[in-house]
Amino acid sequence: MSDALRLVDVWKRYAAHLAVRGLTLTAPSGCIYGILGPNGAGKSTTLRMVMNIIARDSGAIEVLGRAPDARGALRSVGYLPEERGLYRRMRVIDLLVFFGRLKGMSAAAARRDGAVWLERLGLADWRGARLETLSKGMQQKVQFITTVLHHPELLILDEPYAGLDPVNQEVLRETILRTRAEGGTVVLSTHNMNQAEALCDAVCIIAGGSKLLDGSVREVKRRHRGERYRLQLDAATSTPESAKAIEDGLQGMVARLERSAGDMCWDLDLNGRPARAVLETIAGLPVQLERFERLQPSLHEIFIQEVGVAARHAAKVADA
Repeated sequence: MSDALRLVDVWKRYAAHLAVRGLTLTAPSGCIYGILGPNGAGKSTTLRMVMNIIARDSGAIEVLGRAPDARGALRSVGYLPEERGLYRRMRVIDLLVFFGRLKGMSAAAARRDGAVWLERLGLADWRGARLETLSKGMQQKVQFITTVLHHPELLILDEPYAGLDPVNQEVLRETILRTRAEGGTVVLSTHNMNQAEALCDAVCIIAGGSKLLDGSVREVKRRHRGERYRLQLDAATSTPESAKAIEDGLQGMVARLERSAGDMCWDLDLNGRPARAVLETIAGLPVQLERFERLQPSLHEIFIQEVGVAARHAAKVADA
């Protein structure tokens, strides 16, 4: 199976609000796939349609090669919703056994594996407590365990880091990476671009219910890298005169030249001029060049740019 999740031209409307607009995306098997967007972008609505919690108006969805409303199609899926919800009067270990059995585990296996997870997340002493006696953060850990307990082939996480302390954020990160290493797939919905860039193999950015871009993280960054470069001189041999030679020599040749972090380091925009021409100019100056490299934009920078363009376009349409 090549794709763990496929959406083709999916639409969803709530009364006058169009929440998802013709969304098409593909999450290949064995990868960490990020669905990224600002609050209200349609991320949670999309995942609820994937999980057959709400019905799509039109379009097609495949989960592990099957329609989500097919019998047993979601048994190999683990889903952590943005809104947490547990049976508050149940005891922790009984709740884990209950959810494990819903996913096809035996009671003994669910109890055994549940105990392992409770120990790992620092909840072993609470296994006999009722959920209502646990703090909000502890309840979130329990719900996370219900999501991964049955070793799902596809793990769908909607804003999973919200409310987790740094220690348990690291446990979650390790679980996500282990799922991929074992051949599983993780679909991660978030508006935290730093976490997405650190984890994801591929992403889809949406805003206003529409897809703005998708692709592997490497390809997305390559498409948006522009003409920004970083220039650094050899610190051991450079002097204030070297810095002046660079700034005078490149003045008017590049669109922007400004000091970056670190000694004898500048960021510049080539403004359409070939990089070779800039290097030839530097070679003629009394300086020792250590580094000249094209800068890759961060996922955060790309997100801000794309969402900003989409917002301005939507405002123009609304005013028209």
